[in-house]
Amino acid sequence: MIDGRQFHWRAVAGRARERTEGGAPVTYGLIALCCAVFLISPLAGFGAAYGSQDALLAAQAGYFERWGVIPAELWEGSARALLTPFTALFVHGSWLHLLGNLLFLYVFGAMAEERMGRVHFALFYVGCGYLALVCYAAVHADSGQTLVGASGAISAVLGAFLYLFPRARVTSLFPFLFFLPLRFPAWIVLVFWFGLQWAAAQAADAGPGVAYLAHVAGFAAGFLYAWGRYRGGARVKAPATATEGDSQP
Repeated sequence: MIDGRQFHWRAVAGRARERTEGGAPVTYGLIALCCAVFLISPLAGFGAAYGSQDALLAAQAGYFERWGVIPAELWEGSARALLTPFTALFVHGSWLHLLGNLLFLYVFGAMAEERMGRVHFALFYVGCGYLALVCYAAVHADSGQTLVGASGAISAVLGAFLYLFPRARVTSLFPFLFFLPLRFPAWIVLVFWFGLQWAAAQAADAGPGVAYLAHVAGFAAGFLYAWGRYRGGARVKAPATATEGDSQP
């Protein structure tokens, strides 16, 4: 199985977003949906319902094969296989995979949704996520490994956020800085993140692990879409509202 765990560092401790009265129902709905799908799946680890550990593992393997993307099958052109880049966006391989992805969606998704609009953001999320998984499958067309996770779609949100809000500030923790919470402009954090994904993608293969190429494809798709869609309009260049408990930058 290929999942989306790539968190050598974590963007945490609040949301870098401006607040509006309308909120961000699509972002929070996606978070709730991913959590619900995980909890009712065999991946949550509630093994008592399956009778034995072997039965649980078999159920998990079958779940991945049914709902995840298998590149070698995708290009056969069956309707079921062509649907899997959509269903895979809501399937996660572990608690860590799920929570790591949703953390990024929580931090960056609401502000992007408020800028794009609800319906527009929902279509953008699904479309770019689908494209990111298809791009990975195209490069690894002979792979029989299963690809799952929302990482490609969330990477697209990060790419769009970088274009739309380059000076918004986020609080991040970096292991090599002894996990000190530091506030940076979003463009520094996201360019650094993209560089990590790009470097890792060069060394990755099609075996089990992290689908870095899907992250790269999703981020590029999101940034280019935002550039093409909003380059004629106003970008938010002023620093965003500070995270709760912090002073204004």
